[in-house]
Amino acid sequence: MSNAIAVAGVGMHPWGKWGRPFVEYGVHAARAALTDSGIRWSDVDLVVGGETVRNGYAGYVAGSTFASALGWNGARVATSYAACATGAQALDTARARILAGLSEVALVVGADTTPKGFLAPNAGERWTDPDWLRFRLLGMTNPAYFALYARRRMDLYGATSEDFAQVKVKNARHGLENPNARYRKEVAVADVLGSAIVSDPLHLLDICATSDGAAAVVLTSLDYARRHGIADPVRVEAVSTVTPTFPNAVIDMPLLATDHAAGGAPERTFKESIAHAAYEEAGIGPDDVDVAEVYDLSTALELDWIEDLGLCKRGEAEVLLRAGDTTVGGRIPVNPSGGLACFGEAVPAQALAQVCELAWQLRGQATGRQVEGARVGITANQGLFGHGSSVVLAR
Repeated sequence: MSNAIAVAGVGMHPWGKWGRPFVEYGVHAARAALTDSGIRWSDVDLVVGGETVRNGYAGYVAGSTFASALGWNGARVATSYAACATGAQALDTARARILAGLSEVALVVGADTTPKGFLAPNAGERWTDPDWLRFRLLGMTNPAYFALYARRRMDLYGATSEDFAQVKVKNARHGLENPNARYRKEVAVADVLGSAIVSDPLHLLDICATSDGAAAVVLTSLDYARRHGIADPVRVEAVSTVTPTFPNAVIDMPLLATDHAAGGAPERTFKESIAHAAYEEAGIGPDDVDVAEVYDLSTALELDWIEDLGLCKRGEAEVLLRAGDTTVGGRIPVNPSGGLACFGEAVPAQALAQVCELAWQLRGQATGRQVEGARVGITANQGLFGHGSSVVLAR
């Protein structure tokens, strides 16, 4: 039995620091996705909202908030929260109801208005909360973890600060042609290396910002799409939301330590298992992928994800980067949207934004940044606390 459903429409609100309520952004993106699909709001029978969180405190109940703002139409609602994997989890919730025959048209929306500065937990004593503990015990902000990952690449594979800077250069060039991107300015390696060091070896331009923004996707059953004239839709072929398995030998934020090695090395790391599950469900492999949107919280992390997705062997991501293989026009373009380097983080929206970009790419509508002939795309957008996130789209 196929798990495929149709992506009937996609839409976004441009990302930036607008200082407006997140609901406004979500409604804008939702209306854009409905317009793109040609489906009326009154025909939507399910709304799934990606929950907005304010530094550890949940915001409005997102599903009903968006449904109310669009105008109550009797649709069922659901709300998902999975940190940065929220959008993928919300997408999977909608997909499950469609595949079960309980829904035909679902609107999935994620939107956020982010605070200034680091994303950090609220104050308080929460000794069982690993996210709170890392700030309280070590003062470990997200960029400190990004720096540890970067240093690991340098030590294991010979990566250099120039390699990391080149990732930013590539993504900035891609983002120039993306009307929804916050940062649309070309940069040079010297600009990255000349920016302030945030957490050695990473500079300010190696690390993504926090942003306001929104993304929305209209999903339907394949039968509904055919009946409404969508003859060759982009399809969701897989959604991976797997959790880690023991032993978890490679540390992941926000943890302070890993499991002991008594159980032996795992077959795959957590991030590798996210992609593996997506490939298995879609019935494809890395060689089938034409384009990837990955979670570039830092420039070095993009290189990690290229390997986690199996797009090259361990330690070879820099080789692909230096050869131009990961740029638009190369063998396997990565982050043609510009990635988080050009968008920044709007947590409930970013996994959906990746789906929007791949939908445009597979339709041939990514003007100025189009990956020619793209038929299969994959996303990666991991969430804290063991939330896997990968979506495979095909046409």
